[in-house]
Amino acid sequence: MEDIATNLQRLRDRIADTCSRCGRSAGDVTLLAVSKTFPVETVARAVAAGQLDFGENRVQEAEGKILRLRPMPGLRWHLVGHLQSNKARLAAELFDCIHSVDSVRLAGRLDQACEALDKSISVLLQVDLGEEETKFGAARGEVRDIVAAVSGMRRLKLDGLMTIPPFFEEPEKVRPFFSELYRIRSTLEAEQPGCLGRGHLSMGMSQDFEVAIEEGATIIRIGTAIFGERSHA
Repeated sequence: MEDIATNLQRLRDRIADTCSRCGRSAGDVTLLAVSKTFPVETVARAVAAGQLDFGENRVQEAEGKILRLRPMPGLRWHLVGHLQSNKARLAAELFDCIHSVDSVRLAGRLDQACEALDKSISVLLQVDLGEEETKFGAARGEVRDIVAAVSGMRRLKLDGLMTIPPFFEEPEKVRPFFSELYRIRSTLEAEQPGCLGRGHLSMGMSQDFEVAIEEGATIIRIGTAIFGERSHA
């Protein structure tokens, strides 16, 4: 309990310090605890330490955790990993926000699933800025068309953008990717005010979240700095 609670408090302090340095409010940044590969008991310890937002990479792994922890009030579950179309209905049922929408086809499947479930869901458009073969996301040139298509869907609420940049040991090397996502959001909102809802920028992880906050992140996805090193991916 002490380790996770201590880690969370240290992170909150670092978030507050970073926000203070760049003239932002700490309340504008959501700390998302990425609990993939960790058991439900570990997640429950984070909940006991006051953490409410959790991120998972795989729908099937998340299902058991979400169902077991549902009695706990106030929890919000985010899917941050790649979503296959055939898992759209289950994802729509389980999650409060899906960060990894990257095509009109996937958005359409989610919209249909939400219609069948009679619910609406917040989604973010994942943008592929690093162009790595192992990463997913919409290409830069596809972003406008996907935004336009999702904006016309009844059950999806497009609330911003997400990116997973290449990994660098030096956080400063990631800054150009974060600043580019900020520019993309600014351009889209200037062209069509309100098209990105809450205007979230989901970017930054344990090794580079302070740089991400400096570049405008509103959601940072932190796993290792809260839960420790994972035994497997």
